[in-house]
Amino acid sequence: MDLGSMNPDGATDEELTDEQIDQLVEQAQHRLIAQATVPADGKYGGLPLSKPARSELPRPYVDTEGKVAQLHSEGAPAANGKKSAYGVRKVEDPVVAKKKSQEARQATAGHDWYNLPRTRLTPELKRDLQLLRMRSVLDPKRPYKKDKSAPQVPKFSQVGTLIEGPTEFFSARIQNRDRKRTLAEEVMAGEHETGKFKQKYDDIQVKKTSGKKAHYKDLMKRRYGNKIKR
Repeated sequence: MDLGSMNPDGATDEELTDEQIDQLVEQAQHRLIAQATVPADGKYGGLPLSKPARSELPRPYVDTEGKVAQLHSEGAPAANGKKSAYGVRKVEDPVVAKKKSQEARQATAGHDWYNLPRTRLTPELKRDLQLLRMRSVLDPKRPYKKDKSAPQVPKFSQVGTLIEGPTEFFSARIQNRDRKRTLAEEVMAGEHETGKFKQKYDDIQVKKTSGKKAHYKDLMKRRYGNKIKR
C-alpha cells in the first residue's frame, strides 16, 4: 500500500478537503521550525553544542567605554588593507579589457618566435627593404634567388646590429668609422669610394647617345677641341 497517498485520518488524497490540506501544511511548517530551533539545554539532535573559547575570538580594534570609543592599533587593519577597503576601486569594462588583451597578444609574433615585435615601418626601414629586394644589382657577381612576388612588408620584424666575436677582431671586424646606421648609408658610402654605379651609368649613357647629336658634338670636340665649325 502507498502510505504517501493516505492522510493522518486514513482518507485518501482524493477525499481531502481544503481545510485538511491547510492543516497538513501548517503541521509541516511547525515541524520544520522545531527542527531548526536550538533547544535551551544546548543540545541539538541529542548532541551538545560546543561554545568557542574567548581566546579564539579576534579582539575588536574599537572598545567603547561609556560614550567614548578607543582605537587599538594592534587590531586595526593595515594601511594597504585600508586603502583597498576604503579607496576607490577601478572597475574595468570587460569588453575593453578583452580588447586590450587581444591587442597585447597581436603585438608580437608569440613565444615560439621569441616575441618578435610587429614591424614599425619608417622611411629608413622602407628604403632598406627596397635595397634588399635589389641586392642582385648591388652585387651582380653573387647569385641570389629571384623573388618574383609582389613587394610585401613583413608583418613582424626587428632590426639589429651584428657583433663580431673576439676571434674576428682582425678578420671580419668593421671599424667604427665605416659603420653606418642603415643599409642605404652603407651603399652610398661604398659608392663614394668605388664609383661603380657612376661608371655603369656613364657606360649606359654612351650606348644610348651613340650616333645622335650628343655623340656628334663629343666627336667634334675631340677632333677640333673647342674650335667647332658651324
